Amino acid sequence: MRDGQQSLIATRMPTKDMLPILETVDQVGYHAIEMWGGATFDSCVRFLDEDPWDRLRAFRKVIKKTKLQMLLRGQNLLGYKHYADDVVEAFVGKSVENGIDIIRCFDALNDPRNLEAAFKAIKKNGAHAQAAMSYTISPVHTDEAFVKLAKEMVQMGADSICIKDMAGLLNPYGTFLLVKALKEQIKVPIEIHTHATSGLGAMTLLKAVEAGADIVDTAISAFGDGTSQPCTEPLAFALKGTKWDPKLDMDALNKVAEYFRPLREQALASGLLSTKVLSVDINTLKYQVPGGMLSNLVSQLKEQHAENKFEEVLREVPRVREDVGFPPLVTPSSQIVGTQAVLNVLMGERYKMVTKEMKDLVAGKYGKTPAPIKDEVAEKILGAGAERITCRPADLIKPELEETKKKCAYYEQQPEDILTYAMFPKQAEDFFKRRMEKQCNLDASLIDQENMVYPV
Repeated sequence: MRDGQQSLIATRMPTKDMLPILETVDQVGYHAIEMWGGATFDSCVRFLDEDPWDRLRAFRKVIKKTKLQMLLRGQNLLGYKHYADDVVEAFVGKSVENGIDIIRCFDALNDPRNLEAAFKAIKKNGAHAQAAMSYTISPVHTDEAFVKLAKEMVQMGADSICIKDMAGLLNPYGTFLLVKALKEQIKVPIEIHTHATSGLGAMTLLKAVEAGADIVDTAISAFGDGTSQPCTEPLAFALKGTKWDPKLDMDALNKVAEYFRPLREQALASGLLSTKVLSVDINTLKYQVPGGMLSNLVSQLKEQHAENKFEEVLREVPRVREDVGFPPLVTPSSQIVGTQAVLNVLMGERYKMVTKEMKDLVAGKYGKTPAPIKDEVAEKILGAGAERITCRPADLIKPELEETKKKCAYYEQQPEDILTYAMFPKQAEDFFKRRMEKQCNLDASLIDQENMVYPV
């Protein structure tokens, strides 16, 4: 409902395609249904002409047994920059009020400071705070470092810990050891999130279960595998009759798969679902580039008529990543590193042209990078003597909510509109205008009907 369709069809599944099967989904016996957050919010407003808050309320109205879960980017919320603490608190409050039970919260740099405001708001509103560690591989991302980070997150109030492997980098035996290490020192539940991009996903989840993982993320087979999560049904069957049996209702699960299969075929026929994202891509392991980032790099190179530079750009990505402190490649750091790698290759000189986002990353405006950025690299990117911040980035952002209310006053029909506008002002304004036009057209048609004269 969230990452399966986000990974395969760019989050273009409308709510109307989900609603008819929700009662059956609720009977399966899932721990939770992740159905909101991530790119779903942006996609609803930008592409689907839907109110994302309506989607959440519609799910909550039908789903009675199963918990609803969302993905939140910490201080970034569901946008692509840091927002003020008052916006974070208000957004979390409304998310819980409208039906969210579990909020998975992560930061692209694994900087715990960027989770503080969201955690406080989640706990204040009585929801489950799951802290997600963005998984990656580098000299500084050791099992010991991840255990240390998990401990810090639990001290901050995390009710559970998720290993968030957005690129499909986890391997079966490495995962076994990492989960074992976490279970020995962490008392809260451990959840594993990986993708099948590299071909290792299902094996990785099986070894995670054997090591003691409490929850694993899967997607229904119609929207599973490829760049999505490993499929639900095979893993449920593999564990059937063992001490790890999830005891899912297999008949209900089959009905869910049968319902979504025609939607998958429609997406294939229309080109919305590309066969490229359904196959194993070993470049994920070689360059640690998530599937979504790969397609973005191809798109950028096509625009510049430089598709022949693709391999060169892939080799440049790890170099840029090392230069800026080994950030995990997840939104927004994946876009920042990827775009800079493209510029470095196309310009023929590294960092001859630098994006504003790259400058902000090096200046500390996104938070603390996993490894320190060398002074000579920072000087090359920012210029000599440029200021670099060391505080929590959100401490520099003034409260935004009241000013946003004023800007949104003309369009506001519900309190949630203010939060939509806070994150995506341009897209939200366009959406609100379309909403008003529809309402005006509806009112006009009703007036016509009332004034209609029938012949005697």
